Amino acid sequence: MDTEAQPTERDRSSRPAPPGHPPGGEGPEGRSRFAWAARVTGRLPGGRVSLTLLICLAFLLLLTTFVVQPFQIPSGSMEDGLRIGDRVAVNKLAYRFGAAPRRGDVVVFDGTGYFGDADYVKRVVGVGGDRVVCCDQEGRIRVNGRSVDESAFLYPGDSPSTVPFDVVVPDGTLFVLGDHRSDSRDSRDHLGSPGGGMIPVRRVVGRVDWIVWPVAHLTRLHRPDAYARVPAPAGGAHG
Repeated sequence: MDTEAQPTERDRSSRPAPPGHPPGGEGPEGRSRFAWAARVTGRLPGGRVSLTLLICLAFLLLLTTFVVQPFQIPSGSMEDGLRIGDRVAVNKLAYRFGAAPRRGDVVVFDGTGYFGDADYVKRVVGVGGDRVVCCDQEGRIRVNGRSVDESAFLYPGDSPSTVPFDVVVPDGTLFVLGDHRSDSRDSRDHLGSPGGGMIPVRRVVGRVDWIVWPVAHLTRLHRPDAYARVPAPAGGAHG
């Protein structure tokens, strides 16, 4: 049996405070919790308001660098879905942690050295290993032997392509097209350029998930069903 007396709560609180230690139990450790904030706000014009704004700005910087980046649509190459001046939210985590772009995704990528010294937004039509051909007898693009009905997102009146092509997409790259085919410079226009019109996956900034502005055009983008029945390429990769 433990015969040593245990101090009661009253015993603890009734002990005299050591020299330099204020009554109530809040010593240097307790005071130091907010000391850094007091020092910083004391040196900043505007005090706590300025500190709060700086913290918010730092958070936004981290958010746009690693998670979601706003992007303004600069041209009509993705109409009708994305219009000139639309602001979209680009999901920068979509292809992290082992995920990869899939057929039908709308992506933003850095086209430097491939399309031009700028960021571009296009739709993924072919992924590594795919054979993409224009066109079948009905004028539709074929991917791995399967004709794709793009009418749900293709610009009204546009044909899938007026430029014939037959390409195999190298591993680690993407074949991309604009939805407004008659007003889009995309993989078809760069088949003879370095990279053969393909965009390395590592150049992809992220996937366009939302149109956030204007409010009247607020929309979440979904991957269309058009590519759902496209078989895997001969190499076994999936898109």
